Amino acid sequence: MNLFQAVILAIIEGITEYLPVSSTGHMIIASSMMGIASNEFVKMFTVAIQFGAILSVIVLYWRRFIQSFDFYVKLLIAFIPAAIIGFLLNDFIDAMLENVVVVAISLLLGGIILLFVDKWFINKENQSEEVSYPKALIIGFFQVIAMIPGVSRSAATIIGGLSQKLSRKAAAEFSFFLAVPTMFAATAYKMLKFYKSGGFNPEANASNLSLLLIGNLVAFIVAMIAIKGFISFLTKNGFKVFGYYRILVGITILLLHFMGYQLQII
Repeated sequence: MNLFQAVILAIIEGITEYLPVSSTGHMIIASSMMGIASNEFVKMFTVAIQFGAILSVIVLYWRRFIQSFDFYVKLLIAFIPAAIIGFLLNDFIDAMLENVVVVAISLLLGGIILLFVDKWFINKENQSEEVSYPKALIIGFFQVIAMIPGVSRSAATIIGGLSQKLSRKAAAEFSFFLAVPTMFAATAYKMLKFYKSGGFNPEANASNLSLLLIGNLVAFIVAMIAIKGFISFLTKNGFKVFGYYRILVGITILLLHFMGYQLQII
């Protein structure tokens, strides 16, 4: 993977991580189009650049992160279901990650659901801006659904928030906050595995470190822009456009797959 390819993947990560469109599906298309060969560093890179996206949330919402200890308790409660299920079903989840068809079908089904989400949660009379402990736990169980590749962590947790009568803005923001411990854990775990496997080769360290730093910087900047734009767009327009877009991406992946193109999840 060269610098240009690393920057493109980082841009895709920054745009898609917090939008309900599945970063995995976009990584499949982009990596296949650019001919990026899958190896242990590339796999680690695509996860590690999530750190830049995490920092964008902390920078944009830094006041919320120093507001109260209760804020962290709610994040912990919401994080626990995914942590437990992820640990217990790690091998099964990894197997699904290798299946491009699973990703495409998840994108399609998720897109269809997003077409109707605005109608399902149209009642604004009892909407809340506050996430209680029980609501945090339920949103955490929705995040477990996102372990199916192509579902989109953002989509699952935002819909989980809406199901608990949160406003679009409150549901999206809690989804962003929950991404911090979730993505940090995934990044730390992936980098630890890479280190234990001897992936940090001294001869390649300088080049790989440069790609990681640049990738995280790009993901950080792009994610900040994406988050600001998404909140504004979502509040005014809802989810339908994301539904149509997901359906288009899912169909594209299926067509390319059945036409014989070697799509891969890096």
